[in-house]
Amino acid sequence: MLSGQNRMRSSADFSTTVRSRARSGRRNLLLYAAPAPEQRPTAFGFIVSKAVGNAVTRNLVKRRLREIAALSLKDHPEGLAVVARALPAAATAEFPELRSDYGKAFSAAVARVRPARPVDTASTEKGSDE
Repeated sequence: MLSGQNRMRSSADFSTTVRSRARSGRRNLLLYAAPAPEQRPTAFGFIVSKAVGNAVTRNLVKRRLREIAALSLKDHPEGLAVVARALPAAATAEFPELRSDYGKAFSAAVARVRPARPVDTASTEKGSDE
């Protein structure tokens, strides 16, 4: 379960994250990610509209997304703001399918937020000669 410090609550935080350029979509969801200050814990927000289904279905989808987000928090405990927007297909998706879509979208969005640093071969070669 996500603690209070890892939940996004203000509309300004949602807007900033959704307007970021790091977006990744899958069949069941769209995921937006933005960098947050390194010392701030990673925060997650969830958007599940009425297009997903009735209140019972929307709450089920939100609970599943919160649980999946809590699992991804272990790898990225700080420095990210993430918003997951459930698409109508999420209403009929099973938990493993939703988790797979979330994992792929999360990896792609985080890669856009935190590009891999190129390895400096010159310093590596210099260190091996000594």
